[in-house]
Formats: sequence, structure tokens, C-alpha cells
Amino acid sequence: MLSTLGGTLRVVYGEGMRADESGFEIEQQQGGWTVRMWWPTGPVTGGPQRITIEPAADAPARDVARGISTTVLRRLDLAAALNLAKMAPQAQSVLEDAAKALTESGETAGLLLANEGVSERYLAVLSFTYASMADMGAVAPVRRLAKLIGRKPETIKDHLKRARREGYLGTIAGKAGGELTDKTLKIIESMAVSKG
Repeated sequence: MLSTLGGTLRVVYGEGMRADESGFEIEQQQGGWTVRMWWPTGPVTGGPQRITIEPAADAPARDVARGISTTVLRRLDLAAALNLAKMAPQAQSVLEDAAKALTESGETAGLLLANEGVSERYLAVLSFTYASMADMGAVAPVRRLAKLIGRKPETIKDHLKRARREGYLGTIAGKAGGELTDKTLKIIESMAVSKG
């Protein structure tokens, strides 16, 4: 817990997040308001990707009756929250584990490409790894994937285009990465079952 500009900060792991999201929240109390700032699993390189402001459980009705004021917004201490996010040891451990898993996933894609060519399994693992890297905010995920797979970035871009055409990876307007399709998830799941 950290005091800041008349409020407090604390790290909240998993609270208030849907089960399909991986990340952590920093919670701040500002007067009668609870502010939650969410970062995805991955390197903390900037501010939160989501901010939620709700009345605090014990807030007097008069404090929240007029809604969120500009004063509440000005008092948000994003710098302190960012510093806490970067220092949170449990978050760091999660980030390291996620980075390791993505590296392994990229290397698996490289092995699949070498052994099977541009197969269904390769396109599924490539799509999964690319979408996960983008969701984590990785800088230049195509370049990183190319390095892990041992191919040129242009080749990986072509493979990702093919993955989209063949229904392994959907697009999300204005966002790098994409949405994994049921087709991809079934292949990844079958690979995990046969591995375990």
C-alpha cells in the first residue's frame, strides 16, 4: 500500500477481472471513489490499458451524488500507479513466466515450420503466439517472431496473412494482433492434450 495525493494505492491480482484476462490491477482510493487501473501481463511500458472509476463501498451518498468530478480525475496518480506496477514482485514473476511461455511458443512454431512446413498446426501456433505478443504490448511482435522462428519478418508477415485468410486469426480494427478463432483454439487445445 502506498499513499498518494490524498489517496492510497495497492496492487490487486485478479480482482474484478474476467477469467479470460491475464493481468493485474492497481487500485487507488480518491475521496469517495475507487479507481482501478489494469495492465495486461507483459512488460509494463506505459500507463494502464483500462481505468475503472466506481463509488467506494463506504462512500457517503453526498460524495458520489454529483458523479465523477474533474478534481477526482486530476488527482489520479498515474505515475505512482505505474511505478507500483513496475515494482510489483508478483507481477514481475507473472511477466517473466509469460515472456518465457511466449518464447517457447515461438520456438515451437519454428520447429513446426521446419518439420511440417506451413501446416495447420504451424499456422495455429503462429497465430496464437502473435496474438498473445500483441495483447501483451510487445514492441514489433513480427520481428520478434521472425527471430524465434528463424525466418525473415516478411516471411512471417506472409504466413500471418495466410493464417488470416484460412481462418486461424481474425482482425480487430485498429489493433495489432488479432482474435484467435475457434479453429485455432481447437488445434492448440489438441496439441496441449497430446503433449500432456
